Amino acid sequence: MRVQSIIEKSQTKRIERKHTIDHAVLIGKGGYVSPLEHLWEDLLLSVVLQKNILLKGPSGSGKTKLAESISSLFEQPMHSINCSVDLDAEALLGFKTLIQDNGQTAIDFVEGPVIQAMRYGHILYIDEINMAKPETLPILHSVLDHRRMLTNPYTGEVLQAHEDFTVIAAINEGYIGTTPLNEALKNRFISFSIPYLTGEPLRALFVREFPEAKPSLINTMLSLAEDTFIQVQNGLLSEEAASIRSLLDATELAQYIDPKRAIRYAIAEKLEDESEKALVMELANTWLK
Repeated sequence: MRVQSIIEKSQTKRIERKHTIDHAVLIGKGGYVSPLEHLWEDLLLSVVLQKNILLKGPSGSGKTKLAESISSLFEQPMHSINCSVDLDAEALLGFKTLIQDNGQTAIDFVEGPVIQAMRYGHILYIDEINMAKPETLPILHSVLDHRRMLTNPYTGEVLQAHEDFTVIAAINEGYIGTTPLNEALKNRFISFSIPYLTGEPLRALFVREFPEAKPSLINTMLSLAEDTFIQVQNGLLSEEAASIRSLLDATELAQYIDPKRAIRYAIAEKLEDESEKALVMELANTWLK
């Protein structure tokens, strides 16, 4: 059976199941543009085959947008976890609380994103998973391997994941505050590198996002994107200078204010190094006379 047929068949089944939404968990918006041939299709196939997906790429390369587009395609609600050193088991699984029931005080358990996603067949998106403390994540090992189950330490419930339950994690490698994933966790994922958009795919994205923008502005921003990408490759700019998210923000602003100011606000001022800020503005001045 062709890969596309497998994906379409799974898409139809998942949509027909009409996933339960217990809380206000939203289905993501689509629109992801793949920078590489076969990447989008390979990702979808991995989802259909119940593989855990690890997205590796710099900030602003579209990892979250990719996860939202998968949510949109399959019409599956998506729970997002933003990892930090403060992430603990309660943030993942939920917590106990006191409630009033017919005048009596009782203990209730409020389910967290992991349990919600497992129970109802939602997507669990774990952003910056390598920012979490290594001792926090082993609680997910049985969720992420062939067992796809969890024993809730707060209630004792043994929960088997819904067949549509999907895990997508994202990392920014080498950033301050991150730690390498241990082998036990890393081996539970299929790993995809997500580079920045360049060339014609980037132009197609800009034309789609800014249909009313002047062609000259689009051309200027695309030229700036190409220049900044080259300087990133040369080691003169940090990766965030080439963020597609920042470039889109700059373009949106530039439809209303001076493009140089828009580039300064959306791109240059985000950089820590003063020489990098100056280089971005120098590149902008090349295209904006």
